[in-house]
Amino acid sequence: MALRKFRVYTGPETESVGTLQVAAQEQGVQVTLGEILPILADAVASNRTWLTDFESDEVTVSSDLYDVLQAYRHFRRPGA
Repeated sequence: MALRKFRVYTGPETESVGTLQVAAQEQGVQVTLGEILPILADAVASNRTWLTDFESDEVTVSSDLYDVLQAYRHFRRPGA
């Protein structure tokens, strides 16, 4: 009786998404803020539980957007 060897299939090495080739090891995709902001705003307003799955993920924003967000947070504080 021959021994069977099982392998775990983890997907293709590269995945074709339209004209964009995304490597399987790559963990990021560049999108515009305008593309994801309405989706995130709706998810927050709808209190979607899947948001908690990503709350510790880091995102990269431009330094000028970061400055604007910090100023907005400062002036949105109660009593400010």
